[in-house]
Amino acid sequence: MNASASGAAGTLSQPGLTSIVWASFDFLSALLGGLIAFRLRLIPEGRVPADRVLAHLVPVEPAVALMFLFLFGAYLVIFARIYGLYGMAQNHSGLHEQRMTLQATLTAGLLLCGSLYVMHGYGISRVMVMLTVVLTMVMVMVRRAIMRKLRQRRYLQGLETRNILIVGDGRVGHALRNHLETLRHMGFRFMGFISLMPRRDDQAAPDVIGDVRDCVALARSLFVDEIYFSTPADKQTVVAVVEEARSQGIDVRVIPDLYDGLAWNARVEYIGQFPTIPLHRREFPRGAFLLKRILDVVLSLIVLLLVSPLMIAIATAVRFGSKGPIFYRAQRIGRKGRTFTCYKFRTMVVDADRLRKDLDHLNEREGVLFKISNDPRITKIGAMLRKYSLDELPQLFNVLIGDMSLVGPRPPIASEVEQYDIAHLRRLDVLPGITGLWQVEARQDPSFDSYISLDTAYVENWTLLLDLRILARTIGVVVGGTGS
Repeated sequence: MNASASGAAGTLSQPGLTSIVWASFDFLSALLGGLIAFRLRLIPEGRVPADRVLAHLVPVEPAVALMFLFLFGAYLVIFARIYGLYGMAQNHSGLHEQRMTLQATLTAGLLLCGSLYVMHGYGISRVMVMLTVVLTMVMVMVRRAIMRKLRQRRYLQGLETRNILIVGDGRVGHALRNHLETLRHMGFRFMGFISLMPRRDDQAAPDVIGDVRDCVALARSLFVDEIYFSTPADKQTVVAVVEEARSQGIDVRVIPDLYDGLAWNARVEYIGQFPTIPLHRREFPRGAFLLKRILDVVLSLIVLLLVSPLMIAIATAVRFGSKGPIFYRAQRIGRKGRTFTCYKFRTMVVDADRLRKDLDHLNEREGVLFKISNDPRITKIGAMLRKYSLDELPQLFNVLIGDMSLVGPRPPIASEVEQYDIAHLRRLDVLPGITGLWQVEARQDPSFDSYISLDTAYVENWTLLLDLRILARTIGVVVGGTGS
C-alpha cells in the first residue's frame, strides 16, 4: 500500500496541462506588466515614442531587456508552483490564493533584483522593476479573483461540482459533512454516507446509502468524484477501495489522524479547515477544458452567424411544412446526470413520442438505441434535415449556454440511462456533444456495444486535437448526407 500511495503522491507533483495553461497566463502577465512599466516610465517624459520603448532602454539592448522580463516571468511561474497556486482551487480559500500570489510575485521580484545585480543590468532602473512587479501582481490577482468568482457562480448553480461520499457516519464523518456543506461556494456537494458494516434497512441512519462493499459502485452511479474515509477501517478494505476507485477515475482521501502510516510520503492537504491525505487523485485538466470551452463558444458563434439565414429558412419550412412547433424540446441527461432541455428543429409529427410504443417491434438497433428505416413519424422536411444533420443546428444554443459541447457523446434520454450498466455511466463524465466519435466512426452501426465503447474511448482519450479531428470529419459526414 505504501508503494501505491507513494506513486499516487508522485503523480500529484507532475505538471499537467492545467498547470501549463495557468503558468502560461502568469508568464504572459509578467511580460505585459514589464512592457506597461517601460511605457509608464518613459513615455510621460516625452523621451521615447510609444512604438520604440525597448529600443531606447539605454544602455541596455532590447534583447537584454526582454531577457530580464522572461527571467522575471520564469521566476514567477516557479514560485507560484512552489506555493501551490497551480493545484486544485477547492483546496484553498480565495484569501489564501491571493496571499500566495502576493508572496510569489514579491519573491520573484526580489530574485529579479538579485539577478540584475549579479549580471550588471544597471541600465534597467529599480523603479522600473518595482513597477513591473506591482503591475504584474495586480493583473495576476485580479485575473485569479475573476476566475474564482466565475467558478463559484457555476458551483452555486450546481455545475462542475465535486460530488463527495463519506465512509463512516460517526462524529468525524458528520463534522466533515457539515464542513463541506459550508464550502458549497468551493464546489463540494455531499452525496451520502457509506457504512463500514452491512446494516438492515431498519437500522440505516439518515443519509447512509450503502456499505463499503458497494462503495465504488454507488460512487460511480452517483457521479462521485471523491471518497473520504472518516473512520478507521481495515487497511485491506481501504486498499481494495482505492484500487477499484482508481480504475473508475474516482479520488480517495483519508483523515490523517485515523490512518497514521498508511501513506508515509503523501502530503496533507486541507479541504477548507479539514486535513486530508490523498491516496489517489487524478489530474483534472481544468486548463484544457477551459480551452475546449473557449473553442466551443467561438466556433458556435461563428457558425451561428454564418448559417443564420439558413436557420431562418429551415424554421419557415418546418412551420409551414407540417402542423406543430418549429423546435423540438427534449429533456436529456448531461454531464454527471444533470437534466437539461435539448433543442432541435422538429423533424417528426407532433405525437411522435406516443407513436413510438407502437413501433418498438420494428427497432433496428440493439440495446437501448432506437431507429427504424422509413420511420412513418418523420415529415418530408424532417427527412431532408436529418440526412444532412441540419435538424441539430439549434443545439449550438445549448453549446453557448454550457449544457453541451461541440464534440462529445450524444445526450441520452432518461429511459436510456436507467438501463445503463455501471460501466456505461462513464460516457456521462463529460458534456454531451452535437457530434462525436461514434457519429463519424460508426453512425450506421446498430450495435449498442459499439456505441458505448466509442463514447468511452473518447472520454478516456480526450484531447483538443481529437476534438478538432472529429469536427473536421463531421464536415465530411454532413456534406456527404450520411445522417439518419
